[in-house]
Amino acid sequence: MNRINNIDDRSLVSRKITTRDLTLISLCASMMAVCSWISVPAAVPFTMQTFGVFLTVGLLGGKRGSMAIALYLALGAVGLPVFAGFSGGPGYMMGPTGGYIVGFVLSALLMWLAESLFGKSMPVLITSMIAGLIVCYAFGTAWFMTVYTKNTGDIGLAAALSWCVIPYIIPDVIKIVLAAAACRRLRPLLSL
Repeated sequence: MNRINNIDDRSLVSRKITTRDLTLISLCASMMAVCSWISVPAAVPFTMQTFGVFLTVGLLGGKRGSMAIALYLALGAVGLPVFAGFSGGPGYMMGPTGGYIVGFVLSALLMWLAESLFGKSMPVLITSMIAGLIVCYAFGTAWFMTVYTKNTGDIGLAAALSWCVIPYIIPDVIKIVLAAAACRRLRPLLSL
């Protein structure tokens, strides 16, 4: 019986967030802001934001990575200029590209689920990054179409995909490759 209590106590301790966790979460939220400022303007700006999201979850794992992304979004929601073009605020998040930003949380949660089910191996990480990107594209495009239709007029799926997804596929795949390579190098150095 004592052994069972010890196991329960250890599992409770492992659920606590440490000062180190909070520091890593904050640093990664800041890194995502810097990555979003590296931007090429377009209907949906070309940024390194997705690289920052995938690197964050890849390094910190699903739980802490999701927390870092939630912190990043919260900072932007209150108006800090953490998004592309040094923008922020609820108006930006509710705008046509806001769905892609909110989709980062869905990507992180999907990556966390994959990590929980299949472990932290590099093939699992890369597969979950690709699946997370697809979820982000799907959610963001649905959001874009809804906001665009409400504010401007009807838009078809093909037009929305040609504006918001197709031009970004190759750059985003490159960001996934870079994030996976960075995770492979940094995980051992950071003892994560």
